Amino acid sequence: MAGAIASRMSFSSLKRKQPKTFTVRIVTMDAEMEFNCEMKWKGKDLFDLVCRTLGLRETWFFGLQYTIKDTVAWLKMDKKVLDHDVSKEEPVTFHFLAKFYPENAEEELVQEITQHLFFLQVKKQILDEKIYCPPEASVLLASYAVQAKYGDYDPSVHKRGFLAQEELLPKRVINLYQMTPEMWEERITAWYAEHRGRARDEAEMEYLKIAQDLEMYGVNYFAIRFTIKPLDKKIDVFKFNSSKLRVNKLMERQRLAREKQMREEAERTRDELERRLLQMKEEATMANEALMRSEETADLLAEKAQITEEEAKLLAQKAAEAEQEMQRIKATAIRTEEEKRLMEQKVLEAEVLALKMAEESERRAKEADQLKQDLQEAREAERRAKQKLLEITTKPTYPPMNPIPAPLPPDMPSFNLIGDSLSFDFKDTDMKRLSMEIEKEKVEYMEKSKHLQEQLNELKTEIEALKLKERETALDILHNENSDRGGTSSKHNTIKKLTLQSAKSRVAFFEEL
Repeated sequence: MAGAIASRMSFSSLKRKQPKTFTVRIVTMDAEMEFNCEMKWKGKDLFDLVCRTLGLRETWFFGLQYTIKDTVAWLKMDKKVLDHDVSKEEPVTFHFLAKFYPENAEEELVQEITQHLFFLQVKKQILDEKIYCPPEASVLLASYAVQAKYGDYDPSVHKRGFLAQEELLPKRVINLYQMTPEMWEERITAWYAEHRGRARDEAEMEYLKIAQDLEMYGVNYFAIRFTIKPLDKKIDVFKFNSSKLRVNKLMERQRLAREKQMREEAERTRDELERRLLQMKEEATMANEALMRSEETADLLAEKAQITEEEAKLLAQKAAEAEQEMQRIKATAIRTEEEKRLMEQKVLEAEVLALKMAEESERRAKEADQLKQDLQEAREAERRAKQKLLEITTKPTYPPMNPIPAPLPPDMPSFNLIGDSLSFDFKDTDMKRLSMEIEKEKVEYMEKSKHLQEQLNELKTEIEALKLKERETALDILHNENSDRGGTSSKHNTIKKLTLQSAKSRVAFFEEL
């Protein structure tokens, strides 16, 4: 009886100790996952679990997004999941999305999974018209999307109508022209056929390289009311507020988070540069010390070899003189027995001395040969030390950085790490070769860009006659104005243009959006 009671108590105790959990659904761009999370979990616990499941290491680009009524927000890493204003009905749904966009996708995105998730998200934003894309660029992007999905074009497999069920172009573009689906497919396929040989990840990267220069890439838009408050009479400054307090707070938090991220990135870059600089200084010092030791050793060995060689020659000369003396003594007539005994003793001593001289001469000769070999090895070590020093001095002094660094906050101190303490000289041949390679890549890039622009202009001219002008949106008109003035149509120019317009025109522009 007592045993049964103890067993029930132990089972009840174990049951009480099990942590309470709730179900979470994570929606990525191409999959859905569900997890059982502990009630005490913070946002970081859930986010790390999702990243580990996806095998994602470039986590800093992404976040978990949720919806509050008609407003979206991001899960905070240091706050409990259930303390957020999320639905209490299980499963609690979060969307795993890119929160920050790279300026240069080709250089900043390393993992294939990161690149693929960005490709799917940017593609959806273009199709949903959250990112404005000109019609001719839409066709080019569609051709890369088809290459990523279907692989190389094969006329026997990819027959007419194979793209009929695919969503490849924004509805705005389709409605803007009097063109049938077959006509669009024909133009997409013509470019698709030119992408032969590109793997899926290469096609997706080409898609991102084009998309990253679009006006609205990486920009979030909110509905706003123009409470206009000039902060300085000399400068045309306006304060924009959303009609929803939550969006205002969200925008402020995102700005602070971005500034914090840029500060952390700058500090990481500074630390890495300092570490690399210190490492290179240490390597250069060690190489210089090794070179000096090699030179000193070589000099000492050369001097010792010369002395030993001279000693060996002297001993050989003395041995020859002793041999001559022995022969002379033997040839001398011995007249008395005492003289004969003395002569025999002298002969014996002379023979012993000659033998010792010969052995010493041979030993000195071997020592001279060994010193010559040591000298050769020391010179080889000196040559290797010089080569090591040359390799160190030709290493880049800093890791590769993005060609367009993100702007730092105004209070962020600047760092000047590369000074006069470490300077290296490059050979003229190396500089010429490097210059030729850079010039060659530049020419190839310019030719490719020129060819691509010619194709885009050709398609734009071809379909221009089929355009329905009355269906153009405000963004279409703005894009065309930029093109007519010869300016590039990028997100930076668009933002600059909006800031230069009058308050009335800006209000009208955003009302049309």
